[in-house]
Amino acid sequence: MTARPVPPSERPSDPDALHYPRKVLFVAGAGRSGTSTMAGLMSILGMHVPQPEVSADDTNPKGFGEPQWVVENHDRLLKEAVVQVSDSRPAAWFETGRVATREPERIRASQWLEQHLAVSSELVVKDPRLSWFLGLWRVAAIRTGATPVFATMLRPPAEVVGSKQAYYANRLGSAHLAASWLNMLLHTERATRESLSGTVPGGARAFVRYGDLLDDWTRTTMAVAETLQLQHVLHADSEAIRDGHRFVDPGLRRMNHSLSDLALPPRLHELVEETWRELNKLADPGGDVASVHQCLDQLREGYVELYEESAAISASSVVAAQHALRSAAPPPGAPGGPGPRGVDRVPHGVRAMIPPSVRRGLRRAAGRARP
Repeated sequence: MTARPVPPSERPSDPDALHYPRKVLFVAGAGRSGTSTMAGLMSILGMHVPQPEVSADDTNPKGFGEPQWVVENHDRLLKEAVVQVSDSRPAAWFETGRVATREPERIRASQWLEQHLAVSSELVVKDPRLSWFLGLWRVAAIRTGATPVFATMLRPPAEVVGSKQAYYANRLGSAHLAASWLNMLLHTERATRESLSGTVPGGARAFVRYGDLLDDWTRTTMAVAETLQLQHVLHADSEAIRDGHRFVDPGLRRMNHSLSDLALPPRLHELVEETWRELNKLADPGGDVASVHQCLDQLREGYVELYEESAAISASSVVAAQHALRSAAPPPGAPGGPGPRGVDRVPHGVRAMIPPSVRRGLRRAAGRARP
């Protein structure tokens, strides 16, 4: 029988840990890119995941390492901003920023952090929705006297897309998922760049390849801990290291997709490929430099241009979808029960002509988003 990993709270405490400076590690990145593995390892090595956590399920049997409160709070904010977790719209960043800069939200987040920093001086906060609210959490951490640091997970985009389609039964096409990966990573990189400016003493960031974590988790994790000065991890004992070996499964790399398998539109394929190449440089020692930042800025501008062109070209699909829903809706005050919903009365052939992302947006606007 495999021994149960001993939670950090049940291990003999390190007397020096009482004097570790306050720090919050935010694990960012697209969903299915290894964020759960990173958060789980940090927890095993002594950092504290605020409780209660999201329960493990078939999509992630070893656990998510996600505080339940954070997930629920992010869901609430995304709903208010009308933004999807995997949203490909560059404008979505403005919408989430608009709600996250409100003072009541900053107070709420800082009070929550303060509560858990009383349990441990070093926290790890992870959620696939996190990148949308990095500014909110940076401010909240600073208000508690904690240093915010960031670890962004990198996994080949084709593997991320394949994993989402396999585990989440995602009916959105590969092009949408690849575009949302591009949107998420380019803006996450830009949002965490402030950590290099020196405005927050001790602030830092790290980029971690998921493949490196699976190949040699001890070396990769310790390099992150050194860069971000995570004291619990740097002082982890041998028992925690053994638990880490039991936790990491090299077989987690189950996807074997290449970018060519996704059959993306040529310009999108090019942007995804170039972005992946530049992001990989950030994961190399000494690779987080101005020249790479400049390339990523240009790629982000290129993606915004591509999205705006695509939206302009597909505007007729949005108009057609709106007309289809209006024509299918029953007249106001019609006798009888409510009957089929408008969208359900649209012939399948008409619905099939509407891009999935547009159908999803219209359902959400009508308050009928699918779970």
